[in-house]
Amino acid sequence: MTTHPDTAGPQDGPGDEAADGPGGARGVSGTAVRVEVRSGAYRDSVALMRISSAVSELDGVDTALVAMATELNLGLLTGMGAAAPSGTGPDDLLIAVRAADEEAADTAVRAADAALTASGAAAGGGAGGSAGGHPPPRTVRTAAARATADGTPATVALVSVPGRHAAAEAFDALDAGLDVMVFSDNVPVEHEVALKEAADRLGRLVMGPDCGTAAIGGAGLGFTNAVRPGPVGVVAASGTGAQQLMCLLDAAGVGISHCLGVGGRDLSARVGGRSTRTALRMLDADPATERIVLVSKPADPAVAASVRRDCAALATPVHTVLLGAEGTDLTSAAVELVEALGHPPPEWRRWAPATAPTRHTPGGAAASEATESGAATGTGALRGLFCGGTLADEAMAIAARRLGPIRSNIPLVPDDPAWVLPPGGRSTGHTVIDFGDDSYTAGRPHPMIDPTVRDAHLAEALADPGTGAVLLDIVLGHGAHPDPAAGVAAVLADARRAVPVVVTLCGTVADPQDIEAQAARLTAAGAEVHLSNATATRHALALLTPSSQEIST
Repeated sequence: MTTHPDTAGPQDGPGDEAADGPGGARGVSGTAVRVEVRSGAYRDSVALMRISSAVSELDGVDTALVAMATELNLGLLTGMGAAAPSGTGPDDLLIAVRAADEEAADTAVRAADAALTASGAAAGGGAGGSAGGHPPPRTVRTAAARATADGTPATVALVSVPGRHAAAEAFDALDAGLDVMVFSDNVPVEHEVALKEAADRLGRLVMGPDCGTAAIGGAGLGFTNAVRPGPVGVVAASGTGAQQLMCLLDAAGVGISHCLGVGGRDLSARVGGRSTRTALRMLDADPATERIVLVSKPADPAVAASVRRDCAALATPVHTVLLGAEGTDLTSAAVELVEALGHPPPEWRRWAPATAPTRHTPGGAAASEATESGAATGTGALRGLFCGGTLADEAMAIAARRLGPIRSNIPLVPDDPAWVLPPGGRSTGHTVIDFGDDSYTAGRPHPMIDPTVRDAHLAEALADPGTGAVLLDIVLGHGAHPDPAAGVAAVLADARRAVPVVVTLCGTVADPQDIEAQAARLTAAGAEVHLSNATATRHALALLTPSSQEIST
């Protein structure tokens, strides 16, 4: 491991303003910035997030960033008032600290190195590491063979490595006779096509790439909510879309047999729905599955039509929710499923603000009364800040029918500049950002794990006089942040300008974060909270005046 120390020295002026970001500020006015690079070192982004947080809590430390040197993380380093040595790239690991003095900076770097060493040993990366008296397996095939020899044969491999390496591990798993869930994002589409062609030949299922959610017989993989068992099988070309649907069904008393994710690009023209067709056939053959629901982000029209024909040929009834189609949303699909299974129509949960927030309106007290009565009273643009890409897609599809084009980093109409938010572009007019998109997760944990970047954008949106209402999501469940509402509530408490905030709280009563406690924290801070994303979106739209609905984008 090569070390390249780069002591940036005292920092004044603009650099100090920017950098509460990576580890959060603790009231220390940083005077020493230290940047060191560990060339060729790698740790998982979640492990690095935890190390960053721990180092940030040390006495005398203002901000710490321990991360791979991706473009996004180098931008965060710039915000700390520092820069990496020339030649630093995404295969290098950064340790950056802003502290009260050189002694505190030295202590922080040593603590980061110790934590990195410990995390490598825990992962089997240290010299002499072992598990059960055996050296750690170096390949998926070896791990599968060992599991079989131990009497617990594996059937599924979960791959979570940097995207450029994911295909090699997934091919190894397929060759070992396993189905594969590829959690990794930033996987080239040509790798995805090759993997799924191989899976077709081998009679296997590839879930992903960028498959964040799956549940097989009640065993959750990736981001999963604690839902009741039941007769509905889910095929999902969207992670948070599946989570939202399953949480709504759970709230209505309907359970899930299996959820098979296929990756957000599976229904694109390039991939052709290969994994979707395989997953549909698997659920059709499952005696515990009485109905199937197919959930997808906006799909290629020809592929969608072909898959619909395949659905019609199955013995099990299939409900399709292809977002972007006129009138289609996850909440409507949940209602349809609930009623088809003989349950009463549900009333989706809403948590009202503990006290009526002061709205940014031109009408004073009369405007506040109009807000409480449900009339539109906000002025300005809609700003959507999402961790879940499918929830962002659904919100845009609903809002665009009323507002027209909405700019986004995942635009509904990617060929029209009126819908496209350029990389790093400033939000102007109606805007929805997906912070789970690859451009925000390279070398960083998904925002459902670490919502720091999204929360920082929330603060910016609340301070922007052009913002009329904010719509955002919080997704609970296994794998997600243990207290995601805390960061949002803290930002709302610090806001100097009152702006209506509407939150989709995607979760169940059995999730580890405690949905009621999360809702209480948000409403106490002045947010309006909904279980249904479609309902939340419509309520956010109701807070915009007719004049704001015509804002140019």
